[in-house]
Amino acid sequence: MKWIELQEPGQLEEIRTKSYNQPQVIFKHSTRCSISSMAKSRLENAETPEGIEFYHLDLIRFRELSNQVAADFDVWHESPQVLLIENGECSYDESHIGITMPNLLDQLRG
Repeated sequence: MKWIELQEPGQLEEIRTKSYNQPQVIFKHSTRCSISSMAKSRLENAETPEGIEFYHLDLIRFRELSNQVAADFDVWHESPQVLLIENGECSYDESHIGITMPNLLDQLRG
């Protein structure tokens, strides 16, 4: 999996804009949490679908940005958390053990 590091607030508007042409995924990862590490590993070990960009946000280093993601996309902050951004909005979010590539892909096909 090719992660794009999410580290700047300006990237959120880029994600929103790009989501009109292709789905964008944000994975909010806590480097201090074993469940978060498990979720990240599940995503990395799955076959990565074509046509989706995956962003990785280290929410320990970028806590303020993580809070901004929650506010901008109108979701409750959780850790770990995955957000699917389509047409400028969060169309799906999941946390903890619910974070899997099959669950994410089911939302794209839905």
